[in-house]
Amino acid sequence: MPQTVAFTKGHGTGNDFVIIPDADGELALTDDQVAALCDRRFGIGADGILRVVRSSQIAEGAATSEAEWFMDYRNADGSAAEMCGNGIRVFARFLVDRGLVSWDEGAPLAVGTRAGVKTLTRSELGFEVDLGPWTVESEDVLVRARGLGVARPGAGIDVGNPHVVVALPSEDELEGLDLTVQPVLDPPPPHGANIEFVVPSDPLVRHGVGAIRMRVFERGVGETLSCGTGVAAAALAVRHWAGAAAPDHWAVSVPGGELGVRMVDGHVLLSGPATLVYSGQVALA
Repeated sequence: MPQTVAFTKGHGTGNDFVIIPDADGELALTDDQVAALCDRRFGIGADGILRVVRSSQIAEGAATSEAEWFMDYRNADGSAAEMCGNGIRVFARFLVDRGLVSWDEGAPLAVGTRAGVKTLTRSELGFEVDLGPWTVESEDVLVRARGLGVARPGAGIDVGNPHVVVALPSEDELEGLDLTVQPVLDPPPPHGANIEFVVPSDPLVRHGVGAIRMRVFERGVGETLSCGTGVAAAALAVRHWAGAAAPDHWAVSVPGGELGVRMVDGHVLLSGPATLVYSGQVALA
């Protein structure tokens, strides 16, 4: 008889997740089971799975033992990912709403991930997560995508997981991209990468805040309405291209809404909403 598990559906700016509580680490989801749960026609439908497990009950949690809870994030194809900027806010919302943590106003909340311990605080937009330091790769990556007449250079940005950010000159070119087909990277990153396409606003900076629009193709998923770490990477790339006078605060518009990015003391912070939609029970295939 199929095993039945509890779940909650949640999203951050349209980037949606199936949240599965498994405090004691008793559930071993296969790649096929993850893919079935995330299937939008035959499953619940989501961009990924967030398994809520105590750090002490998962092997990867040994490196994040100072955080009680570990976000075991899996892409829609079942592959494990280092981090998810939208997912970790939804994860925090679940911990708070289900009474799994006591979180005083203004206090930080530590969550374990495969990219290390990440700290969240409450913000005007919902939750803000410190993604930590970032790296800008020295060499560009050539990006070919359906809808672009010629290949474009992309900047490699690492914010705990890998990204390639491509600047486009116009809204029309951004809208004309066909991201039902995975863009091709040359050279291909060893572990793949999320690929962001960005258009700067005109003017780029208003009242000290930079503004850009973005679409994203997430590895192991496809195009999504939003990607939190991708939003941070896109803002970092445009700031890098703009030079020393560029601001440290950014507003990034994605198809699912708007997110905020700040650069503080060598760390990049992402803020935005997190919503729990409904809960239920599901039989695992």
